[in-house]
Amino acid sequence: MNASEVLRSRAENYATHRGLPPLAGLGTFPQAVHPGLSVEESVRRLKRHHYAFRRLHQILIARLTAEPVYELKMAFSYHAHLCAEAVTGLRARVGEMREPPLGLDKVPHEGLAMAFDEVLAAATTEELVLGLYEVLIPALEQGLQRHRQETHVLADQPTRRLCSQLLADLSELLDYGRKAISALVSSEQRIVAQPALEGIRSALAFAGGLDGTQPEGPRAGRLRSVTPWTYQGRPQRDARFADPYNMGVNAEVFLYDEAQPLDAKVLMMFYKRLREIDVPEMMASILAETPNQPWGYYRDLTRQLWDEARHAMMGEVGFVSVGVDWPERVGMNFTWSLGLNTQLTPLERHAVLYFIEQGLMPKTGKRHEWEVGVQSRNALAATFQDFDWADEVLHARVGRDWYVSQMPSPHEAVAYGDRCWSKVLMTWTAWRDEGLTEHRNWWPGTYQQYCERNGQVPDPQVLAYAVSYESTRADLRDLSASA
Repeated sequence: MNASEVLRSRAENYATHRGLPPLAGLGTFPQAVHPGLSVEESVRRLKRHHYAFRRLHQILIARLTAEPVYELKMAFSYHAHLCAEAVTGLRARVGEMREPPLGLDKVPHEGLAMAFDEVLAAATTEELVLGLYEVLIPALEQGLQRHRQETHVLADQPTRRLCSQLLADLSELLDYGRKAISALVSSEQRIVAQPALEGIRSALAFAGGLDGTQPEGPRAGRLRSVTPWTYQGRPQRDARFADPYNMGVNAEVFLYDEAQPLDAKVLMMFYKRLREIDVPEMMASILAETPNQPWGYYRDLTRQLWDEARHAMMGEVGFVSVGVDWPERVGMNFTWSLGLNTQLTPLERHAVLYFIEQGLMPKTGKRHEWEVGVQSRNALAATFQDFDWADEVLHARVGRDWYVSQMPSPHEAVAYGDRCWSKVLMTWTAWRDEGLTEHRNWWPGTYQQYCERNGQVPDPQVLAYAVSYESTRADLRDLSASA
C-alpha cells in the first residue's frame, strides 16, 4: 500500500464508541484525515467572498431608487439586507483568523472590480437582473460551495458553517432571480444583453474566477463602465403609479380623527404602509451618497431600509385582503423621497428620518396604529401594526447610534430634523400649477370599493373626507401657520 491508501484504510477502519456519529456529526474520519486548506488560503477566499457580497450590496442599493418596478425595489431591499448580513459575518470570521489590519477594504483583483462595475452600470433593468442573478451570484455560489468542500471539516468548522449559512441565503436570491428573469427578460432582450454579459464573464475569468481558484484569463475590457457610473437619486415608478405627485389625501388627519370608524382607519393604515415604498427609495440615497463610514453604519441602515420595504408590502397585502385594487384606486405618491433626495443632503435626509421616527414613538404614534388594528378586530392589521411598532423601536436605536451621535445633543438632533423637513414639502401648489397633478381626492372611490367588496354600507362621513397635505404635514404640523 502507498501512503494515501494506508491513510484511507486507517480512517475507514477507525470505530467510535458503539457506532456513535464521529466528530460531533461534522463529518467522517476519511474526510478529516486530509489536511484541507491552510488558514492563509481560507482567509484569501473569505476576502474574495466579502468583496463580492459588499459589491452586490452596493449594486442593489445604488440601483434601487431609480428602478421603476415596485416588485424589484422590494426584492433589491431584501437582497441588499441579506448581502449586508453576509458581509458582517465574513468580516467577523476573518477577524477571528487574522490580526488587524485585516485588509478587507482592498480590492482582491482588478478583474473582480471590473465585473461588478459592469453590472452596476447595466444599461437596462433586464441587463441588470441578468448580470446579477445569472452571472455574479451563481459565480459566488460556486465559490462558496468549493470553499466549504475543500476547507477542513473540523479545523475550519466555523468557516464551513458560515459558508452553509451564506449558501442558504444565496439560494433565495437565485430562486427569485430565475423567476424574475423568466418574467421580465424576452429572448430579444437577452440577445441585446449578451455582449455585456460576456464582458462580465471575461472580467471574472481575468480574476481567476470569483474565488481566485482558477488560472487567470486574459485581461478583459470595459463596456458599460468605461464612464464611471453615477447614482441616480430621483425615484422612478412603474405605470401602476399613475399620479405620483398626488398629495390630495392626508392619511394622518383621518387616522387621528376620533369620529372616524375603525374599519376605515384600517384601510387608511394600509395606504400608509404601502406608501412607505418611498422610505427605501430615500434611505438608499443616504447609503449610496455617504462614503467612508464604519461597516456597522451600512449594515444597520440597510436593515432599516429592508424593514421599511416590508412595511410597504404589508400595505399591499392589506389591500389585497380587503379586495381593494390599489393600482386603480389609490393615489400612491413618491413626493417624500423625491423632495428629500433632490433637495437635501444625506445628513439632512437622515435628520428628517430621525425626526419622524421620534414622532412615531409616543402614545399617539405607532401605539395608536396598533390599538386601531386591535380594536377594529382586523387580525391582519393588528399583526402588521404590532410588528411595525416593534421595528420602529429598532429604528430609533439606529438613529441614535448613527445620527444623534453626530449632533451636539439629542434635542438639537430632533430640532435639526424638523428644520430640514420644513425645507421640503413646499411644492404642493407648484406641482399642481405645473400640471403634474391635480391632487385628486381618490379616497371616496377607494372606500366605496372596500364597502362594495365587503358587504358594507358606506359611511357618509368617511365618504366626505377631503383633507389634503396642502396645509397640514404628516406629523400634523400646520404649514400655513408656520409659513
